[in-house]
Amino acid sequence: MKKNTLLKSAMGACILLISMAGLKAVQQYPDQDDWHHDRDSYYRGEGWRMHLFARVRRDLDHVQSAAFSGGDEFRIARTKEDLNELQRNLEAGRYEEHRLDETIASLRTIMADNRLTPRDRDMLSEDLNHLREYREHHEHWCDEHR
Repeated sequence: MKKNTLLKSAMGACILLISMAGLKAVQQYPDQDDWHHDRDSYYRGEGWRMHLFARVRRDLDHVQSAAFSGGDEFRIARTKEDLNELQRNLEAGRYEEHRLDETIASLRTIMADNRLTPRDRDMLSEDLNHLREYREHHEHWCDEHR
């Protein structure tokens, strides 16, 4: 009898902790739809090409705050550092294909994480497509949009 009561109490505590964690996540990120809407609007505007790497970095900040921990933190931090360097290079008119390729590969690895929401995975997939487009057309990337 005592064993059964103890087991029920432990299970109840686990359910409560899981419920509280889910509630905390919802409270912490109540404006997910607003955030995604603002992001989508950003790409409809002009001049986003000159700030591509900064935008991808912001997207990683968003994903990192919502889904990542542990070993993934290092990978995201490293990718964000690479994006900062790529942004500085873009602003200075320099192109480093090797660093861009490493950043693309790192972003693909981050996307492979199953904890991403489908919406965040789609967002990073779009970022990945923009990075690939930049790689193919970097010499004329900002000409029309300055």
